[in-house]
Amino acid sequence: MWIIILILIFLVFLGIVLFNRIVRSKFLVREAYSGIEVQLKRRHELIPNLVQAAKGYMSYEQKTLEEVVALRSKSLMAQSLNELGKIETNISQGLKNIFALAENYPDLKTSANLLKLHESLVEVEDQLQSARRYYNGAVRDYNTVIESFPGIIAANLFNFKPAEFFELEYSTERKTPEVKI
Repeated sequence: MWIIILILIFLVFLGIVLFNRIVRSKFLVREAYSGIEVQLKRRHELIPNLVQAAKGYMSYEQKTLEEVVALRSKSLMAQSLNELGKIETNISQGLKNIFALAENYPDLKTSANLLKLHESLVEVEDQLQSARRYYNGAVRDYNTVIESFPGIIAANLFNFKPAEFFELEYSTERKTPEVKI
């Protein structure tokens, strides 16, 4: 009889430990995602300033500027991480296009305001990449806990679902690097 009671106590203790481990991992995922949100918000706050700085010079490139602003608004209404990742990828591409087009406008290219905005965006992009790596690491750890034994038992019992990775796909990441000899 004592053996059965000890086994039951052990199983309850194991369940509590597993549950707490999953909850801790889930909170790390939430905390990591908030880091991504902070960086995206910083980037979104810079976009109107960039558009205003470029608008006077790039009257012929109005469509590019408007697309970036529209994507910024669209990202605020994204329903999933996958959708948000695609929109943010398009924003990144749009921002790159704006800076590439700025090369055609000597006055804009040397504008102190644009240079400062460019530096700020580069800093935000670097921090966004770090936040994304941290988030995806937290998601990896969480998913590993809930999808491996014995965590899968507790995850199924308490209805924990796997988390999505946050991916931004840059066109340069898919290209094969060019090697010149």
